[in-house]
Amino acid sequence: MTELSAIGRPAGELGNRFQTIRDDLRKTGFALADGGVMRPLLAEAGLHDWDGFAQSWNDLGPDVYMADGGRYRKRRHGVFAASTHGITRQPAQPHYQSRDYNPLNGGVQRWFAPIVTDDSALYAILRLCRDMFAALGPGDDCLPAWHVEVHQFRIEAQAGQPGQPTPEGMHRDGVDWVLVLLIGRQNVASGETRIADLPGNPLGSFTLAQPMDAAWVDDNRVTHGVTAIEPLDPSLPAYRDVLVVTFRNARAPNL
Repeated sequence: MTELSAIGRPAGELGNRFQTIRDDLRKTGFALADGGVMRPLLAEAGLHDWDGFAQSWNDLGPDVYMADGGRYRKRRHGVFAASTHGITRQPAQPHYQSRDYNPLNGGVQRWFAPIVTDDSALYAILRLCRDMFAALGPGDDCLPAWHVEVHQFRIEAQAGQPGQPTPEGMHRDGVDWVLVLLIGRQNVASGETRIADLPGNPLGSFTLAQPMDAAWVDDNRVTHGVTAIEPLDPSLPAYRDVLVVTFRNARAPNL
């Protein structure tokens, strides 16, 4: 099983980019990093064969738990453990959120097909997340062990049938930290990411438009959501592919 080395944070210009994301997260509870920032950080963390990684989104299964009856979402799911000792894939487990966090689809154990990719790109992403979230903690001497969940999503849109990236609306995931990484967009309009504080006051909005554009979120401090996507050309396939990674302190209760 793949293991990653202990925490290593980049230096020089890469270190400055890393620190900008960290400082934005600390200050506002969220950070936007475009692909030009993310690509070298992921390369430093061991990224290889992004194109092969992205191709795995063509083999996702339907999400059969959609309480709104929608068939516009495909996904796969994986669970990992992360700590200073490394990152290891865990046996298949259900995804669970309480209705407090997901009033639409929460309250049940949801079993999804396992992720089909287990390569360097995925582990580079998980290592960067681990190091980023560790850098926001109290210090290396008391770093948590993390329960990590990885979600591959494809949201599809058709004429008269928009795709809902977040059908539950503005929400929290019930974890500590979230990374939303754009894999790609095909023939779609909209899909605007929106961030608000816990009382609901808007803090920012932006559109992840290019591969590796990323939104980093402090799930304890802000809510997030994404507007519906619609096809630009109704005669052609239209979809939005993202990877969502959540980190939760493994010693905290799972809500």
